[in-house]
Amino acid sequence: MPEFVIVLAVNAVVILGLFVLAWAICVAQRDVTPVDSLWGLGMGVVAISTFLQTGGGTSRRMILTGLCVAWAVRLGGYMLWRWRDHGPDGRYVRMLDKAKAERGWGYGYAAFRLVFMLQMPLLWLVCLPVQLGQIPDQPAQLGALGIAGVVLAVFGLIFESLADWQLVRFKKDPANAGQVMDRGLWRYTRHPNYFGDACVWWGLWLVAAETTLGLFAVIGPLYLVYTLTRWSGMPTVEGRMRRRKPAYEDYIRRTSPFFPWPPKPPEAA
Repeated sequence: MPEFVIVLAVNAVVILGLFVLAWAICVAQRDVTPVDSLWGLGMGVVAISTFLQTGGGTSRRMILTGLCVAWAVRLGGYMLWRWRDHGPDGRYVRMLDKAKAERGWGYGYAAFRLVFMLQMPLLWLVCLPVQLGQIPDQPAQLGALGIAGVVLAVFGLIFESLADWQLVRFKKDPANAGQVMDRGLWRYTRHPNYFGDACVWWGLWLVAAETTLGLFAVIGPLYLVYTLTRWSGMPTVEGRMRRRKPAYEDYIRRTSPFFPWPPKPPEAA
């Protein structure tokens, strides 16, 4: 059996184990919000799992694993902090309450089917670059494409970290209650955290793409961008913001949705 099949299968089992454990803990406390932190932390575990299975040793494997773990700890830690600071996510509360009221599903079954079972395969898919990119031994050293990928990934990590920090500071100031965050990086894109996230994973793919197997991992960042821009990312956030803050419509008219760009002047908005 090809090595990449074994590695991908083992990682699928690892992901399943992580999610089943997290599901049991979340059901016991009747709050599935921590699954958001598992989205990041789980990818870090998958990167380490792949590194151990392939024997490590090469610069490419160490860089892919190191960058992925740094991203995972940053995002996972932030989501855990946000959960402890904000409490249960209302989206999950409404989803599970609706499943109980309309379908008669128990909390544990609904949580596993609607939240955990959906995210498991998506996590495995998105982190294909750090899986397939580590399997080949050659080329062991990074070339120009790989170096460009490292630069892009580091840029994305810094960009999204700064964006989240700016948003937290904005929300903590009582004077900003009810206002739209349109300062700092949020002045140039409505979703700087998502843009930074995409940069990280396209950067990791560039590092992986110097190997033949890694080229096929392009489905990971492609799907991530689709998710962020067309499915559960931007549409969900912007729908919620439009309902809560009337000024958000004006923010949409003058601010780039994804790629950073100078805002339109008021008269051109």
